[in-house]
Amino acid sequence: METILSISGLHKKFGRVHAVNNVSFEIKKGNVYGILGPNGSGKSTTLGIVLNVVNRTSGTYSWFGGKAETHEALKKVGAIIERPNFYPYMTAYDNLKLVCKIKGAPYTKIDEKLQLVGLHERKDSKFRTFSLGMKQRLAIASALLNDPEILILDEPTNGLDPQGIRQIRDIITNIAATGTTILLASHLLDEVEKVCSHVVVLRKGVVLYTGTVSGMINSEGFFVLQAADNNALLQALENHPGITKTEVQEGMVIAYPSGDIAPADLNRYMFEQGIALSMLVKRKHSLEEQFLQLTAKHSDN
Repeated sequence: METILSISGLHKKFGRVHAVNNVSFEIKKGNVYGILGPNGSGKSTTLGIVLNVVNRTSGTYSWFGGKAETHEALKKVGAIIERPNFYPYMTAYDNLKLVCKIKGAPYTKIDEKLQLVGLHERKDSKFRTFSLGMKQRLAIASALLNDPEILILDEPTNGLDPQGIRQIRDIITNIAATGTTILLASHLLDEVEKVCSHVVVLRKGVVLYTGTVSGMINSEGFFVLQAADNNALLQALENHPGITKTEVQEGMVIAYPSGDIAPADLNRYMFEQGIALSMLVKRKHSLEEQFLQLTAKHSDN
C-alpha cells in the first residue's frame, strides 16, 4: 500500500517546552487516520510541521515516498488547520471561485464539492449568513477543490452542536469512501472511534500508540453476567481457569478473561456447575477506556 506521509523522529521545542518528542508514524493511502490526544499534546504542531508552516527542531518527514519536494507535494494535499476564513459579503460560490483561481482548479469543481458537503442549495448565500457548521463544511469543500490525495483536518468538529458534528462526521465518511486519505487531529475519542480506521495517540508530544483503532480496542473484553444466585455465580467464575478477575456492579457480575473465551463455552461451563444464567453479554473495552488505561500507564513518565 502506497505511503502518503512518513514521519521519523520528529522533534519540536518551544524554549523549554518539548511540544513534539520523537514522533514517528506513517500514513498509508486510502485510510482514515486520527491523531488523538488532549489539548497541548502536540497534534496541531505535528500537522503544522508536515504542512510546512511550523519549523521542526529535528527529525524528518516525507510526502509520497519522497518523490517530490515538500512545496510540490503539498499541491496534492488539502488542509484546514485554522478557522474558516472567507469573505463575509461574498457568496459561497464566489468564495470558492477565488480558491479555484489560487489553486488552479476548474470552476466545474465548485458545484461538485458543494454537493458533497451538502451546501449546493446555499451556494448563492453570503458567507456571513452561514452557521459555524456550514462555514466548516464550506472550508472542507474549498480544501477538496483540487481533488487532493489526502485531506488534513485539525479539530474539524470543534465548537459545533450535535447536529453539526454529525454532519461533519458523515462528510468525512463520504470523502473516505471516494478513496481520499484523511488525517484528522482530535481530542474527542468518540469522533476518532466513529470515523477513523487508524489512530496515533499523543500525550505531551510523545506517541503512546500507533496502529488500527480495532487493534487498540481489541482486548479480550469482559463478560457481564447475572444469575438467581450471584454468590454461587461468583464462586464458579473464580474456579474457572480462564477468568482472572471478577467484580459486582449494580447487581451484575463482571468477569475479565485472560484469553479469548466464547460466550457459548462460558454458558456451558456455568450449566455444568448447576448455574442457569439470566444474562450473559460479552463486551469490548471502548476506545475511551483503552485511552485512559494507556495514558495512565505513562502518567509518571
